[in-house]
Amino acid sequence: MDSIGSLGLQQREGAPSSPQEGLPCPSNSSELVQECLQQFKVTGAQLQQIQTSLLDSMEQALKGQASPAPAVRMLPTYVGSTPHGTEQGDFVVLELGATGASLRVLWVTLTGIEGHKMEPRSQEFVIPEEVMLGPGQQLFDFAARCLSEFLDALPVGNQGLQLGFSFSFPCHQTGLDKSTLISWTKGFRCSGVEGQDVVQLLRDAIQRQGTYSIDVVAVVNDTVGTMMGCEPGVGPCEVGLVVDTGTNACYMEEARHVAVLDEDRGRVCISVEWGSFSDDGALGPVLTIFDHTLDHESLNLGAQRFEKMIGGLYLGELVRLVLAHLARCGVLFGGYLSPALLRQGGILLEHVAEMEDPSAGAARVHAILQDLGLNPRASDAEFVQQVCAAVCTRAAQLCAAALAAVLSRLQHSREQQTLQIAVATGGRVFERHPRFLSILKETVMLLAPECDVSFIPSVDGGGQGVAMVTAVAARLAAHRCLLEETLAPFRLTREQLAAVQAQMREAMAKGLQGEASSLRMLPTYVRATPDGSERGDFLALDLGGTNFRVLLVRVATGGVQITSQVYSIPECVAQGSGQQLFDHIVDCIVDFQQKQGLSGQSLPLGFTFSFPCRQLGLDQGILLNWTKGFNASDCEGQDVVCLLREAIRRRQAVELNVVAIVNDTVGTMMSCGYEDPHCEVGLIVGTGTNACYMEELRNVASVAGDSGHMCINMEWGAFGDDGSLSMLSTHFDASVDQASINPGKQRFEKMISGMYLGEIVRHTLLHLTSLGVLFRGQQTQRLQTRDIFKTKFLSEIESDSLALRQVRAILEDLGLSLTSDDALMVLEVCQAVSQRAARLCGAGVAAVVEKIRENRGLEELTVSVGVDGTLYKLHPHFSSLVAATVRELAPRCVVTFLQSEDGSGKGAALVTAVACRLAQMTCV
Repeated sequence: MDSIGSLGLQQREGAPSSPQEGLPCPSNSSELVQECLQQFKVTGAQLQQIQTSLLDSMEQALKGQASPAPAVRMLPTYVGSTPHGTEQGDFVVLELGATGASLRVLWVTLTGIEGHKMEPRSQEFVIPEEVMLGPGQQLFDFAARCLSEFLDALPVGNQGLQLGFSFSFPCHQTGLDKSTLISWTKGFRCSGVEGQDVVQLLRDAIQRQGTYSIDVVAVVNDTVGTMMGCEPGVGPCEVGLVVDTGTNACYMEEARHVAVLDEDRGRVCISVEWGSFSDDGALGPVLTIFDHTLDHESLNLGAQRFEKMIGGLYLGELVRLVLAHLARCGVLFGGYLSPALLRQGGILLEHVAEMEDPSAGAARVHAILQDLGLNPRASDAEFVQQVCAAVCTRAAQLCAAALAAVLSRLQHSREQQTLQIAVATGGRVFERHPRFLSILKETVMLLAPECDVSFIPSVDGGGQGVAMVTAVAARLAAHRCLLEETLAPFRLTREQLAAVQAQMREAMAKGLQGEASSLRMLPTYVRATPDGSERGDFLALDLGGTNFRVLLVRVATGGVQITSQVYSIPECVAQGSGQQLFDHIVDCIVDFQQKQGLSGQSLPLGFTFSFPCRQLGLDQGILLNWTKGFNASDCEGQDVVCLLREAIRRRQAVELNVVAIVNDTVGTMMSCGYEDPHCEVGLIVGTGTNACYMEELRNVASVAGDSGHMCINMEWGAFGDDGSLSMLSTHFDASVDQASINPGKQRFEKMISGMYLGEIVRHTLLHLTSLGVLFRGQQTQRLQTRDIFKTKFLSEIESDSLALRQVRAILEDLGLSLTSDDALMVLEVCQAVSQRAARLCGAGVAAVVEKIRENRGLEELTVSVGVDGTLYKLHPHFSSLVAATVRELAPRCVVTFLQSEDGSGKGAALVTAVACRLAQMTCV
């Protein structure tokens, strides 16, 4: 639409003076009028075809595909956010090209308070002809002087000012504040500007003027200004529609659909530039002889065909051509053609709107026609009103078909059954022609019945709208600074990670020597990993929560086969006596043996017991304390294997050979070790986190012997409990720690594991909301609810396959009312928190593998890490970030990560199988 100036109507040499040369005039006046009116009637099928064809052109342009016919351009405007009502401050607007040979400067104050609006101050400056046709620098210097003159009258002082630049000429925009002039229109012919960035030219001129500190924040298209100048209602206004001299629309598109942007997230305002739509298949059937003549007489033959049927610059001309034809045929004005009726531009939009207004009586129509030099008869007024109505009705219907294409696009891209949307309208056709909007609404309802559309008149697209674009950009920039400042502590540098790695190495060494350390480095008495020769049937028990599993694990040449059954542990048993709990466990084992036909057999048994223990041998584990809702009496401080054996003895009828008590991290390593002999590290990253690895026995002070290996349970969740991680802890971590059941403990775990990440995110979101960055600064009770933000939401929100609307849906399900900008910032918070977790985990793994490499005096170590845990397995990026961090911090280790299958069950059986193999070798 910005190129309207080049589309002005001007007599072309050799062009016919009327559409009726060679067109016979029927003898019946009524027939001729009806024939003319009939040409402007458009059927529902034709409107649907235009809608479909325009939508297809839009989608081709978004994909960057060249259309064989002139089509819409779909230009990104780099406006990524709509107003949400909190924008405030003073903004300067410079309008150039919107009103011909003048420029306008405005001072717009936004209060950020609903219903409290301040009228802008403005001043218009006439641009001398020699400036319009002179050097470009002269024009921009003139604009800078006008700015200074305007601001001199205001109490500006030394404050920095933010300016929005409305530049209504054809431009190629490459950023919110970068726009290259393609060509001058509207009588401007300044040299040295075409092909240049007009924002930079204005900045240079302001700097040369040197009076005020002005930052040009945005260059804005008038259609975008219309959308942005719309008062926020129930929801944001995301479509702008202008019907002025020309016509255009803009709307908020998903950025991932715009090929030229190469963006995955967020939205961007697209200027459709639909005036250039010219599909012969769709438009051909609705073009009249009068449209062809109008086009033939224009300066841009064949261009902007759609605009020439809708824009206010052309509606008066179409009416003039029809009336001239009817006069020439003797139907109107007694066959008289006045100079105004013969002159291009003789009938204006204002004339058409006033004559077509149903409330205008015949006397008013007569008066207007007399002003045009005509002497109308009594019957002429009705005929003229019918012609005006036919031309304007068609324009409104065609505009509705185009708008319906935009609405269909929005509904499809957002996958909504019913689209609720607000459309901002602007332009003189809407302002001066009330019937235009009512016809538009009616037609849109027919063409897009699944769209619930509100039409809202724009306040002032050029002034208020441009100021709002500038204000939104300023708000987003300020919010971006606050967001970056908030998330900066989560973004760990290589140096910080290397320091964590070094501190962990130091804590490992101290723990192995029995010195004070936050790493307990517990021997597990697992002395070897599987070598593949293990064979036999084994039982495994898995106790770690309210459900208890019994497994039969068959290790054979073809691999491992598992049969299992889950038994529940009633709360009364979990919190009753220890004897009652272990009797229940043995009852479950007996039931399982009977069902599997194993009664009377004494199979080696591995017991995964996922509660804090101090292990004294492979089959000795002292329970330190119950967790996870268990509180059975007379167990803490006791050897749980002894408690199990005593329960077996009480049952007498069953014989079980308890070989090993197993930590789930060790089970994970052993489970993967059966598939890969290089697997010598186990890692759990789920609700909690831990690691184990094969250490040289000579380094383990608490176990006698100098040769061989020993699997060490690091219990690394407690790393940093001595304060060594305090420099990495944020105040969000401190809040989560203080609210936990064990303040000051498990500090490493609280920065990494799934139990805590959601809470860290929630506290961060609360902080950003208090700063006004999120949710319009409105605190919700829902967000203040502890544990509402589950860690699984991080995995879902960060999924690459999720569109932004799905991210919004997840958050809305939590009761959070948010904009697309909010959704993007929540995504960034989730990414920052989970990336820190993954990189800290990677630093820990790097410390472990480097320890193994140095233990063995190797230049390069090839090792595998068996991993289990829902966070590691389900989060879309966690595993790759851990691996990347290990490569960065331990470049001399080639590390492969293997996901464990049933570390608690299969792993426990394999610990038992390896122990049996080693025992047999000892006997031999």
